This record gives sequence, structure tokens and C-alpha cells, in this order.
Amino acid sequence: ELGLTESVPYLDRPPSPLEFYREWVSPNKPCIIQNAISHWPALKKWTSAYLREVVGAKVVSVAVTPNGYADAVFQDRFVMPEERQMPFVDFLDIVEKKVTSPNVFYVQKQCSNLTKEFPELVCDVEPDIPWMSEALGKKPDAVNFWLGESAAVTSLHKDHYENLYCVISGEKHFLLHPPSDRPFIPYELYQPATYQVSEDGSFEVVDEKSANKVPWIPLDPLNPNLEQYPEYAQAKPLQCTVKAGEMLYLPSLWFHHVQQSHGCIAVNYWYDMEYDLKYSYYQLLDSLTKAMEVL
Repeated sequence: ELGLTESVPYLDRPPSPLEFYREWVSPNKPCIIQNAISHWPALKKWTSAYLREVVGAKVVSVAVTPNGYADAVFQDRFVMPEERQMPFVDFLDIVEKKVTSPNVFYVQKQCSNLTKEFPELVCDVEPDIPWMSEALGKKPDAVNFWLGESAAVTSLHKDHYENLYCVISGEKHFLLHPPSDRPFIPYELYQPATYQVSEDGSFEVVDEKSANKVPWIPLDPLNPNLEQYPEYAQAKPLQCTVKAGEMLYLPSLWFHHVQQSHGCIAVNYWYDMEYDLKYSYYQLLDSLTKAMEVL
């Protein structure tokens, strides 16, 4: 079973490790869990004033783009953001519109940026989710901190992780596709490139010439071009909103597109997936889809 469902169900409490593995991880089904992080100090403490005091002028990594789309297809390239090192308080000034900028800023560096760049905040959350760690028999590979503008959008993609996505303030809006929708979701190969700022302050797209081409999804699920990608009409997207204090379990290999309210703060936990029968089924589906495209 690859996660077929008509809506994303809610749990009113965190499950036991066995229950979570049996009911959600093993069948590869998403759910929104309430009251799982209500004990976190971050829910009350992470105001702008607190973040300014605790993180302050520390230099952190910020993704900057001209249009809000990082790691997305633009002008027939797979374009990654400019990764700018800047004082955190300067970033907050932009998010709070105390300083205006024509560009879009997003703290979204993965690879466990919460523990590596924001260790001052770790004590306000948890280093892992205990019942998930017990269910999977492992600790998370990464714990990531997210804060950005509403114009920052995450393009449609999938990850090889079991993802617990916890919203601290604001809202996250997810559009999801189960792995079984793979035949209807287009992939193409793109030259990788990066946004770079010119002397006049405008952005230019600079190719990463030595890098291999990247397979990525060119389609915008919010405004799909069905003339170009007619198969997508057969896909079955799910949409859900994760509010402050809620946690989304996003299973491995599920496609997701993400928007957010302005200044939304979130923390997510990436647990490495098991390369088991579900993964083999997905690989078979992916191979058959590619074979049909050739015919």
C-alpha cells in the first residue's frame, strides 16, 4: 500500500510507538497530530523579541531569491538560492518589514541547521521525538529550523525521509501526492544553476557547469499546465493546513508542495527511511513510468 487516502486525518494525541508504526509508518499514510508538542517551551517563548535576544546578531545562512522559489525550475534550469550569510537580526528586520527588500528571504538551510546554526534554541524543543525514535529504532538524521516570508514557496518534490513537521507559530499549507501518483507527475532533467547577485543588485542565474543534470518536477500543482502535462489531471492531490502547535507526519516518498503564512516558524525532524518493500514498489512504479514515457 502506497498511501491512498481521501484526506489527511487528525490524531488528538501522540500515539504509542507501536501504534504509530503499525497504523501510519508501515502503511505509509500521513496524519496531523495534535497535542504532541504542547509541552514545548518554544510555543510560548519564540516571539520576535525572544529570538532577537537569544540569537541576536549571530551570522546565519539565509536563502535569498528574486521570486520566492528556491530549488525550483526557472528558465529551463534547476535554480538554487543564493545562500547569504547575514546577522539574524537583519533577517528579522526584513521579515518584520522594518527594512524593505525586493527579494525574498527564508531561513531554510537543511542538514540540521537547528542544532548547527541555532543551538541556543534546541532547549526550547526536543532533540528528537521520543515515540518516533522508538518506533523506528533510530534518532533523526537532521533537525531543521524554518522561518521566512509568505512569498517563499517550496516547489513540488519528495524526500527519502520520514518527516515530522512541527509548526511553532503561523500556518503551513501542504499540497500532497501519494507515491502512487508518480505516473501522473512529470520529471525532466535540468541544468543546475544558482542565483547570484549582480553589481546593480539584480539576480542572474549562473550555471553550475561541472554538475550533473538534476531530475526535477517542472509542474506547479497550484496552477498546472494540463495542455503540457495532461496526465496530471489523473493525480489526486490532498491539501491540508498545519497550524501552530500541530505536527504533520509526512511519510517518505510522498510528493509535497509547501506554502506558509508570513513569519511562520517551524521545526522538522528527518528520520531516514527504510529501504524496504515499499521502496522497491516505488522504484518499480518509477521505472515503469519512465519506460512508458519512452514508448
